[in-house]
Amino acid sequence: MIDKIKLKSGSSQGQSNLEIDLTPITVFVGPNNSGKSRILIEIENYARNTHGQPNDLILDSIIFSKFSKEEIENEIVKIKQIPKLGENVGIGNIIIGKVNPQNNQATRFQVHEEGLIFEAQDPNKRIGHYSPFLDIYTLRLDGTNRLNLLQEQDAGDLQTTPVNHIAHLFIDNELRKEVRRIIYEAFGKYYVIDPTNIGKLRVRLSDREPVSEREEKGWENESIEFHKSTLLISDASDGVKAFSGIITTLLAGDPKITLIDEPEAFLHPALSNKLGKEIGRSLRGSNKRLLVATHSSSFLMGCIQSGAPLNIVRLTYKNGIPTSRILPKEKILHLMRHPLLRSTGVLNGLFFESVIVTEADSDRAFYQEINERLLSENDERGINNCLFINAQNKQTVWEIVRPLRELGIPAVGIVDIDVIKEGGAVFTKLLESSFIPQLNHQSLQNQRKSLCDTLNLTEQNWKVNGGIDLLEGENKEASNNFFDQLIDYGVFVIRKGELESWLKPMNVTGHGSKWLIEMFSKMGENPEIAGYIRPSDGDVWDFIGNVKCWIENISRKGIPK
Repeated sequence: MIDKIKLKSGSSQGQSNLEIDLTPITVFVGPNNSGKSRILIEIENYARNTHGQPNDLILDSIIFSKFSKEEIENEIVKIKQIPKLGENVGIGNIIIGKVNPQNNQATRFQVHEEGLIFEAQDPNKRIGHYSPFLDIYTLRLDGTNRLNLLQEQDAGDLQTTPVNHIAHLFIDNELRKEVRRIIYEAFGKYYVIDPTNIGKLRVRLSDREPVSEREEKGWENESIEFHKSTLLISDASDGVKAFSGIITTLLAGDPKITLIDEPEAFLHPALSNKLGKEIGRSLRGSNKRLLVATHSSSFLMGCIQSGAPLNIVRLTYKNGIPTSRILPKEKILHLMRHPLLRSTGVLNGLFFESVIVTEADSDRAFYQEINERLLSENDERGINNCLFINAQNKQTVWEIVRPLRELGIPAVGIVDIDVIKEGGAVFTKLLESSFIPQLNHQSLQNQRKSLCDTLNLTEQNWKVNGGIDLLEGENKEASNNFFDQLIDYGVFVIRKGELESWLKPMNVTGHGSKWLIEMFSKMGENPEIAGYIRPSDGDVWDFIGNVKCWIENISRKGIPK
């Protein structure tokens, strides 16, 4: 029912606004307060009213699908309602409606049948009669209403079109078996529908599969005893209710436009993954549209693994500037399949404003703690909504930085000064992954070699004994100029040497994890106790502040357009 949506922003300031040709699934990702939930609300309002609202911030417009006369007539048959006693129906008008699974209430509209059919053939020109049709088939689920999707419902007349999604599932044995398979794989319980409260249908979970359709669907004693031994879905956990309700509604409720905010709510990662996978499988080859806002890499991975056509759209909103870009599916697959990227949880970077990549876990833990202390003191140098992850060494830092930047995520690499020891392909990887222009590569390679040679002339272990502080005058100035050029592209080298060169007055010895444990011990853990180390001027505190400056610079270099 929707072919395309147009947004009010592009990949960066000054870029063309994003237009999205919808596939069965569109997933919105991004950091908190980026507009993911809001865009679902704006799409819902636009779909129900066939026009936008004056206060829409993210959505510009929607292009609706065209239907043939035969297609719309087939849909009308499913939702045409019998007029109620005394209900006045105009000449040529019909009543259309269906039960909304959000509140179990019937939504009914009186429309002119020929007008609806005519407008469905070009809904973007005349939309007065088409609007109620869209309204009936649009469903938005949030964290609250998804828990009520499987409440006891009326059975209705089972000889006519089912009045709700549970009645539909009760009649359709094959569809119910498919839902039962999904629920059993997720929870080890059998999903059944209980008709023994005459005129009502209740969803239950059983420890065993019904021996026959008659045992599940009948009113005899064997059916009564069977359902007595099962658990009402209303008494199950929120996770079970949410998962089962979403699956039932999408498979049996027949919404054409479904919007779900945080489908992972109430679910642990493995269930989120399965939900995404099963939703995707159910929509493969369909003309339905599911639009989702999520913070879960597990759910996103499930959608991708389902094989369903998929759009992934990253939204951001920073310093009053919104951005939106489609993330290439093959790039996301690379994050999922590459052993290093998968093991470090790089995909989680989609849900943060920025990412800092370090050489090792000790580096990651230290810089993250420094940033946490800056934030806790409301220090302007602290970086909000930032993910810290570590590579295996200085070479693999850039294998993580590059794919994140290709997705438009400001990703910083922090490395020790000995990164300049290796030229050739190793340093070229740093330059290429930071998207430094090719014409600058040779100049930077030459500067790198000159700096390394100059440091070697000190005849000291310059990584451990002070880095460029061992140099003086023009040599030190040239070294700082070189590293400043790298900072312009989000490459941060520890100029004094290595991780262990920070906070020297603390007199911490050792290396790596041994150094980190002693450092954390001396820094203290309780801000109320004397000796707790708080942010101060200079040192690593300013280093993180400089990282923040690059991240927050709207004209930052090193991110592909």
